[in-house]
Amino acid sequence: MVVIHMGSCGSPVREVNDADDGMDERVGSGLLHDDGVVPQGRRGRLPDRLSPTNQMRGHQRVPSGSREFKELTKRDAQTQLAHELEGLLATAEEEAKKTVEQEFQGFQRLFERFLLDQGSTISWDRIQKLPENAVRDHSTLKEPAPEQLHAMLNKLVVVKLNGGLGTSMGCHGPKSVIPVRSELTFLDLTVQQIEYLNKKYHVNVPLVLMNSFNTDADTQKITRKYRNLQVEIYTFNQSCYPRINKESLMPIARNCDVENDMEAWYPPGHGDFYESFKNSGLLQKFLEQGREYVFISNIDNLGATVDLSIADLLLNTDEKSPEFVMEVTDKTRADVKGGTLIQYENKLRLLEIAQVPKDHVEDFKSVKTFKFFNTNNLWVKLSAIDRLMSENALNIEIIVNNKTLDKGLNVIQLETAVGAAMKSFDGGLGINVPRRRFLPVKKTSDLLLVMSNLYSLQNGSLVMNPERMFLTTPLVKLGDNHFAKVKEFLSRFANVPNIIELDHLTVSGDVTFGRGVVLKGTVIIIANHGDRIDIPSGAVLENKIVSGNLRILDH
Repeated sequence: MVVIHMGSCGSPVREVNDADDGMDERVGSGLLHDDGVVPQGRRGRLPDRLSPTNQMRGHQRVPSGSREFKELTKRDAQTQLAHELEGLLATAEEEAKKTVEQEFQGFQRLFERFLLDQGSTISWDRIQKLPENAVRDHSTLKEPAPEQLHAMLNKLVVVKLNGGLGTSMGCHGPKSVIPVRSELTFLDLTVQQIEYLNKKYHVNVPLVLMNSFNTDADTQKITRKYRNLQVEIYTFNQSCYPRINKESLMPIARNCDVENDMEAWYPPGHGDFYESFKNSGLLQKFLEQGREYVFISNIDNLGATVDLSIADLLLNTDEKSPEFVMEVTDKTRADVKGGTLIQYENKLRLLEIAQVPKDHVEDFKSVKTFKFFNTNNLWVKLSAIDRLMSENALNIEIIVNNKTLDKGLNVIQLETAVGAAMKSFDGGLGINVPRRRFLPVKKTSDLLLVMSNLYSLQNGSLVMNPERMFLTTPLVKLGDNHFAKVKEFLSRFANVPNIIELDHLTVSGDVTFGRGVVLKGTVIIIANHGDRIDIPSGAVLENKIVSGNLRILDH
């Protein structure tokens, strides 16, 4: 059954926004650099809708750098933003106005927090040592008793973050519809997983997709094919916020016609989940059904399946269960930029690299100092989300994402990350999970792994090949110039090589692979500019460096 809960900005896609771009520098003092120039193309503006700088000049204020000046400019910016949003709201279609107004209110709250300019950098000296019970090892968790499974799973909701596009991998439309294994997409595999769970345990675990205005229309069409499966699918849209000019700090949108002005709008990161989930009515619906926890993960993480041991810890206990659980895994050299768990001000919280003072970045990257990193697999108590949203007590650091649009206009996107809400909840807990629960596909290098014989497919889940001697996956680096786009990547492999015994693969330049190639140990293949290397069918490369020019021609 497919139940649709549309947001106000649902429309197909042209423009890419990755909420995972990471935190850029904080720009809270941007008002001080306003040149007073109104952005090009702002049609239909009212005469009195001036930029903050113009208003300041009208009051004969001069840039002094003083606290008083900053406070005055902040108030001006807030007042002017409210005026701008009021004008935009007037252009919205009548049936959408209520939802648009709700989203604009959320944006105003985010903007106000941005202007407070408190910064998200933490004081390094105040980081506390993680308490012994802050992170539990997954191996210490017990499996639920068979008779408990039915009642336990009926208290669970699964949410997949489905707001991203596949553009970075050369694909059109939602990233979730890229085929990743046996012609099955991320979305296909997710639906298979939930249907298998529901059938095996005779339960009704709903699947919820959080779309963005970039992915919603296409996702609605695709989900129709799942109607006859034993899984209830709900969708809702994350908010649709206006991009703001970096100098004036005002929206660049001319009107609320998102589809015809895609560059002027953006989805504000997956931290918007909490507000949009509540606004959609789904939070209340699931609470009324007796649901207790939501399991949230990125749809491109193929390892993020429902874990019965974690569900048991949260749902089969007489003790007070933690409101927020973050799955972490052991950090490797490939993960040094990933967020980690820290104890700060007596609360467990997520620390991202952008919050780290510059002189401590290397400390942050240390595998010895910070042993874990965030997988973005989260288990959150529904009643706690409802409480925090009702009290307006959710405090999430703002990610200031700077962008330059095609016409050279510099804009700012204010975003938040879903895991950063951890500090607002009571009883946060980290669970150190095996690496198999973190199989993200961000690049074609990752796609090579999940398509290979390292894994087999069982009921929508990837299972490591028992012939693999190590639990870790190989490190694969494919050159961007020839392998970044899925179509070109696929054209370079007659079929995916055997990598059961591979530790490290680096490929750069114009390289192709024949059928039945076997790669073992460390293999480095470098075709210099103007050269081409064709790895012949049936070749076995073990601890080899291949460079130069190797062409195999048909005759």
